[in-house]
Amino acid sequence: MNQDNNLLNTTVVGSHAIPGWFWTALNEIDKGNYASTDIKEVYNDAVNIAILDQERAGIDIITDGEMRRSHFVQSFYKKMEGIVQDPPLRLTGIEGYDSPPRYHSTGKIKIPHGLGIIEEFKYLKTQTNKPLKVTCPGPLTLTIHIRPQDGYKDRLELAWDFVDVINDELKELVKLGAEFIQIDEPSYAIIPGSDKDWIELYNACVKDIDAKIALHVCFGNFSSRPRGKRSYKWMFPELLNAKSDQLVLEFANREMSESNLWETFDIQKELCAGIVDVKSFYVETPEDVAERIRELLNYVPPNKLSISPDCGFFQLPRWITYLKLEALVKGTNIVKRELGII
Repeated sequence: MNQDNNLLNTTVVGSHAIPGWFWTALNEIDKGNYASTDIKEVYNDAVNIAILDQERAGIDIITDGEMRRSHFVQSFYKKMEGIVQDPPLRLTGIEGYDSPPRYHSTGKIKIPHGLGIIEEFKYLKTQTNKPLKVTCPGPLTLTIHIRPQDGYKDRLELAWDFVDVINDELKELVKLGAEFIQIDEPSYAIIPGSDKDWIELYNACVKDIDAKIALHVCFGNFSSRPRGKRSYKWMFPELLNAKSDQLVLEFANREMSESNLWETFDIQKELCAGIVDVKSFYVETPEDVAERIRELLNYVPPNKLSISPDCGFFQLPRWITYLKLEALVKGTNIVKRELGII
């Protein structure tokens, strides 16, 4: 794998756009109109399309598009024992952060067969020769739609129950050849609490994991709307205690605000910078992308900078997603030529 030998690698944060036909198929699956072989074919085809789009666009390090997941973490709840679904909070009006299904604990939560990320990675490996990144939700984010009730005194105690499950999953991924793993914790910016507690949770998840580790923190995205306060500065310097090689942060939809963080806090970690806005239908030009990279290079050396969208693409249509990926690569290549990298 050559990702560490390249400067200004391009990658994605995780999720790919959901094609229209896939939405239709998912609805039919929910109605019970697809059998097991049909379902397997549908999900495999969706992953293959996510791979194809990333490869055609020229992305250096790809994911499986998280095509087997739904609404970021909702699919993981189907693998849990000890939770029941709550009545909906709201059924009318526009969809928002109070729209996804909610759950509460009925006792200690168990995930007897794991999160399913191992199976995702096994399939991904067979479909491409590109360098790969595996994404996994962090323990705090797994709690985001679960109300701690029976078995737990608070959300922090609930989150700690997910740590061993995640750690076991990551160790198995490494055994299978995973070299680059990203932990997703947008909840740092969303759920009230102690950032020190959040970092302790995260560090326990990645303990003894022999792989390159990235920590992704964003502000949420539902129907192109954020949920958390759109600033990272308050998280530092505590965020530097995270045992990660790379931080994955969003900048594009904040007009490159806080692009000087690496200078302000003398950060030695790598930065994977989101410089394509996944909350906008505006398709960045390659020069837009290049300009944003140049801004970041004022503070981050090219050997510590990777380029990505702000977040996952599952809230955008596929056609716009592909155009944004293409612009991301073309704009990065402009700067690479300026630096003599290509």
